[in-house]
Amino acid sequence: MPLLVSDYNWQQTKTAVFISVPLRGVCVRDADVFCTENYLKVNFSPFLFEVFLYAPIDDENSKAKIGNDTIVFTLYKKEAAMWETLSVSGGRNSENIFLEKLKEDSIPAPRSIGSIKINFTPRVFPTALRESQVAEEEEWLHKQAEARRALNTDIPELFDLKEEEKNPEWLKDKGNKLFATENYLAAINAYNLAIRLNNKIPLLYLNRAACHLKLKNLHKAIEDSSKALELLTPPVPDNANGRIKAYIRRGTAFCQLELYIEGLQDYEAALKIDPSNKIVQNDAEKIRKIIQGTEVKS
Repeated sequence: MPLLVSDYNWQQTKTAVFISVPLRGVCVRDADVFCTENYLKVNFSPFLFEVFLYAPIDDENSKAKIGNDTIVFTLYKKEAAMWETLSVSGGRNSENIFLEKLKEDSIPAPRSIGSIKINFTPRVFPTALRESQVAEEEEWLHKQAEARRALNTDIPELFDLKEEEKNPEWLKDKGNKLFATENYLAAINAYNLAIRLNNKIPLLYLNRAACHLKLKNLHKAIEDSSKALELLTPPVPDNANGRIKAYIRRGTAFCQLELYIEGLQDYEAALKIDPSNKIVQNDAEKIRKIIQGTEVKS
């Protein structure tokens, strides 16, 4: 049985009503809001707030703002006047209000039965298509095509490499030095060759993910971070630092793709490994505020 919220506040002017309802720590995505011109309901389990309004409102233009454990409604009155109370008198009940609404609205005839065939555009990426990301995705595909062509050209040269150049650890160190000088494409080439020689070293994928983040190859950064996490098993204290970096880099890529829920999940996974990490704590809190709509995206 839901718990009715009674500790709300309301104020009014001749043209508008302002209602403040406490959310009591409930996540913003769990709040369900329903509003008509005579009725307002907020369901955030296990709590319930509802009111049958004293007079009709303009429900299409009225607004709700959620943040800081509170939801604030701005309801615009259809007729400018001061209300005696927020809710209707005992003579009008919910059944009467909804019956009046049904009489006002024209109910369309039921649709005929049929089937709809849906064709989905093939996708290279695991995420849904977003218009704002089209140019970035095309650029990424172009870079990957160039990388594949370069890789195929390099295949015969594997036999001509010096002995030290055939060592994945030497290539990893070379990639790290190139990364430090901000030559990210050259660093990626070094890590690529190291991975071709030994694809079981998680640090190679982890470092390459860092390069892809710098170059905004976000989907590739997600892929490399995920591969590093696969190789960093079983989870033991010796690989804890690597797992934290993998979660943070993948979470950062998700957030830059505006997939904030997935990003927050990775930051929280990193905090489970190192709960005292203040930097990760602060970044996770910023992501939560973006999800709740209380902080501007950076």
